[in-house]
Amino acid sequence: MENLESRKTVLVTGGTGFVGIHTILQLLQQGYKVKTTIRSLAKKDVVLKALEEGGITDFTLLSFYETDLTSDRNWDEAVKGCDYVLHVASPFPAQDPKDENELIIPARDGALRVLKASRGAGVKRVVLTSSFAAVGYSNDTKGHIFTEKDWTDVDADLPPYIKSKTVAEKTAWEFIEKEGNGMELTVINPVGIFGPIVGGISSASLDIAVAGIIDGTTNYNPNFTMGVVDVRDVADIHIKAMLHPNAAGERFIATSEGVMAFYDVAQLIKAKRPEYSSRIQDLSPIGRDFYKEISNEKAKTILHWIPKSREEALLASADSLKVKA
Repeated sequence: MENLESRKTVLVTGGTGFVGIHTILQLLQQGYKVKTTIRSLAKKDVVLKALEEGGITDFTLLSFYETDLTSDRNWDEAVKGCDYVLHVASPFPAQDPKDENELIIPARDGALRVLKASRGAGVKRVVLTSSFAAVGYSNDTKGHIFTEKDWTDVDADLPPYIKSKTVAEKTAWEFIEKEGNGMELTVINPVGIFGPIVGGISSASLDIAVAGIIDGTTNYNPNFTMGVVDVRDVADIHIKAMLHPNAAGERFIATSEGVMAFYDVAQLIKAKRPEYSSRIQDLSPIGRDFYKEISNEKAKTILHWIPKSREEALLASADSLKVKA
């Protein structure tokens, strides 16, 4: 039997988050030793319950560390002995704070805290979860196809969340360039994250765009479209990015093909899950000019990443909400 000490060790920050829990689940399924950070050890049972729901029965390869992105406490302990760090923890607010720094400072300083601790521990590569927010909010050219070469302009008038993700990612790249000491960085830029809820752990995108549509609280269609990606594919792309030699120094957009407005999500759920139809509000379609084009070619080509369809991701969310209800 394989010696446990020979297994690669991976730290996943934010174990109680939607991406965090699915990433831990896949790493454990693949035989990695996993450390995870949570803000309070009282939340440990939430993680264990979700992993059990995902089919994990043996927790000997999993350990927990109580840390916070706003404090240095325990980070050195959390990264100690790790080959890789997947920094997926990130607050996503239900509503924008009055002061944008409430989001920007923890996102930026948290990323730096994790990078510095990882460098000190001799970690080979950090994979940072950024967001399409750091890519797609400063080019309004008609017909533009967004790729990893695009950046949101931090000096533009932006909502705090979008600005915080952009500032945090730019800061991470600057740190690696100037002070990384050879440590590798890869960044993942996901769009709206959907897919199955495990252990009651959900995402803000899912709560608004699927749960809100199903229960009838989403009653209008904003002039906005979103890319859609399944959380299982987001976990998978983090692991692929962690391992692939050509992923170092690169950013990857994680999205299925095409974008959707809330109207499109409502139509899909009504057509494929008619049992929900009675509560879904009538939303109006929006103009095609709001439909962005986002390329996932780089992730498919370099990482051989094959995402599920946006329909599968959204219907998996709807079905897990049914189970939860």
